[in-house]
Amino acid sequence: MFQKALSFLTRKAVAVSDPTALPIFGIVPTLTGKTVTAESALRVPAVACAVALIAETVGSLPVKLFERDGRATITDHPAYSLMHDEANPWTSAEALRVQLTTDALLRGHGFALVVRNGAGEPVELHRLDPTQVQIETDASGEPSYLVQLADGRHRYAFTDILHVSAFGGASPITLGREAIGLALAFEEHIAKLFANGGKPGGILKTEKTLGDQAKANLAASWTAAHGSGRSGGTAILDEGMSFETVTMTLADSQFADNRLEQIREIARVFRVPPTMLFELTRGTWSNTEEMARQFLQVTLKPWLATWAWAYARCLLTPEERRDLYVEFVTDDLTTTDTAARANAYGQYRSMGAMTANEVRAGLNLPPHADGDTLENPYTTSAAPSAPTSQKAPSND
Repeated sequence: MFQKALSFLTRKAVAVSDPTALPIFGIVPTLTGKTVTAESALRVPAVACAVALIAETVGSLPVKLFERDGRATITDHPAYSLMHDEANPWTSAEALRVQLTTDALLRGHGFALVVRNGAGEPVELHRLDPTQVQIETDASGEPSYLVQLADGRHRYAFTDILHVSAFGGASPITLGREAIGLALAFEEHIAKLFANGGKPGGILKTEKTLGDQAKANLAASWTAAHGSGRSGGTAILDEGMSFETVTMTLADSQFADNRLEQIREIARVFRVPPTMLFELTRGTWSNTEEMARQFLQVTLKPWLATWAWAYARCLLTPEERRDLYVEFVTDDLTTTDTAARANAYGQYRSMGAMTANEVRAGLNLPPHADGDTLENPYTTSAAPSAPTSQKAPSND
């Protein structure tokens, strides 16, 4: 990215300090004058909460490899360990998903290099810095990746780079930079206001005509005595001077409402229910539970689908993808409470949809020797006994 930007600056003869060069480096000032980058955006609590919520949830969900026929779990394939256990000796599979999802949320793309053994089997996944990867596509749309490593630039096929991207290839930080910039401006404004004791400025009035230098000296001495961190003291005025306080504007009085609206706006950018960002002014017990389900359906499902395909594309061959597929287990997100879960399992058992061992697996319990039948445990039916033959009485 840096080499591309440098060539553009050289070709166009644009100075690095020129504001027109900022978009090349991903630095775009907002209308509030705040420059929103991945680092500055994370200083907004709502942004940090949304990024951590999505990335850590995607990372914590277990990933399994299933057969298409019979849905049996495959654990002896090299891909299973990379998805379920550890990506490499120093990074767990969960940690890698958190890192790459965070990269995609903050920078638009997350990348990992697939390391293979002599037989071509995947053995490790290594995270790549998104700024060191360049995506190129040919006429058919097939992507390849130019990666800047310590020993130079290397080109990799799409099967050797685990690639997770945000919607449209642009991070929510970029798409929602105006909303995030406004939140940063609100934070700075309220910080300055409270640094002054929560009091706005004022006007010094005098009947005498003062020169420019006298006005400057008066303003400097007043600020030194009653400026930031010194408000609330006693002011001594002479020579007919008076101080008139500037009252707060309507925008100042509605500042709390404006800040709440920015949290909702950032929630829209990340497609996260506001209650998940702890904005509970409109939250109730019923709609909070419903928003938790919406978080799975609206927010997580696209990310999980992207991850499942990224894993399958790099860790399975085309022939293996005909028989196997990758899926995230989301049962923990749909579990409400113990009583509701027990009731659901009971209904599945009574209708013959689950065996006792399948229920025990859902509860993280070991299988039972007699738990592989689909019989309804709530009903018993004894086989009728065979009729006994009776000999007719004789006349003897």
